[in-house]
Amino acid sequence: MPHAAPASAMSAPPRHPHFYTVEVGDTRFTILKRYQNLKPIGSGAQGIVCAAYDTVTQQNVAIKKLSRPFQNVTHAKRAYREFKLMKLVNHKNIIGLLNAFTPQKSLEEFQDVYLVMELMDANLCQVIQMDLDHERMSYLLYQMLCGIKHLHLAGIIHRDLKPSNIVVKSDCTLKILDFGLARTAGTTFMMTPYVVTRYYRAPEVILGMGYTENVDIWSVGCIMGEMIRGGVLFPGTDHIDQWNKIIEQLGTPSAAFMARLQPTVRNYVENRPRYAGYSFERLFPDILFPSDSSEHNRLKASQARDLLSRMLVIDPERRISVDEALLHPYINVWYDEGEVNAPAPASYDHSVDEREHTVEQWKQLIYQEVVEYAAPPPAAHHQPPPDHAQPALTT
Repeated sequence: MPHAAPASAMSAPPRHPHFYTVEVGDTRFTILKRYQNLKPIGSGAQGIVCAAYDTVTQQNVAIKKLSRPFQNVTHAKRAYREFKLMKLVNHKNIIGLLNAFTPQKSLEEFQDVYLVMELMDANLCQVIQMDLDHERMSYLLYQMLCGIKHLHLAGIIHRDLKPSNIVVKSDCTLKILDFGLARTAGTTFMMTPYVVTRYYRAPEVILGMGYTENVDIWSVGCIMGEMIRGGVLFPGTDHIDQWNKIIEQLGTPSAAFMARLQPTVRNYVENRPRYAGYSFERLFPDILFPSDSSEHNRLKASQARDLLSRMLVIDPERRISVDEALLHPYINVWYDEGEVNAPAPASYDHSVDEREHTVEQWKQLIYQEVVEYAAPPPAAHHQPPPDHAQPALTT
């Protein structure tokens, strides 16, 4: 991975004395001098992320430069939502905001937003490729469920959990990296597919139905199944193909489920060939699982399979809840009151999702938030250490 070019190599140095500019790949970063040694670690639709060293706190951090946040209303609204949510939540299993800044000194000049976050070692896509034993697998799932529960307490139902948006450290600690779909992000079954990973989205999202908190349990089930099988469970090319992949394996759902669908969707779904589906013993045979644990937890393939069979249920009314999953024998070996029931965040104001503003108005709101944001002094996390010994990912 290439190192960033030194600041001296750049033209037009910024006027602000606390900032310097470096070129990282094709992107220009103008950042606070406290952050040094930038190295690119990832890029996505929403921005470029670099690892850096914070000379003030003496820790490694991740700095995300939002890519063209004001190019249109959608981008501007998304940037505002992400920033508001990162400030709101405070849980060890959700990525934390350490700082936020802009090098521009006035609203008129304002165009760049930088978010500073905790640096993690890898995303879950890389971890899924590892041979995980039961301890590591159940501990990763436990942390996912703790993070999801915390989001739900803030009134945030994710709906779009996937391995690329979940990050881990070598000590097996896990954090959810984003906040999912805005409440207004409707999705319809017949919509034109665009480039986005839909493999982990629940049937009620794919079919444009109503949803509740346990929509996120389906995604956890898909991720768990992928850890066991080593490949994506339902790799649909679009919503229709996705639905076919689901029913081929799990079977056609009941008439009661069909009755809750919108007429046009129900018409399509009822006219598909009927599938009996396969048993979970057949979908996830013993040979795919790690050997049963000999450690004090005594975790077994049969427990893991039982949990999967309760999460991967097409009908959300029959699917396990987050609280029930946290009490399942495969998960509750890690149960710690301070993690499961950490202090609830303030409720997220969903009117943000409904609000209609021009790009300029969103820009003003974001500028206000960034300027008002003062990085809190570095402090230990508010949650006490868990009363269980956690596994490490490195063996």
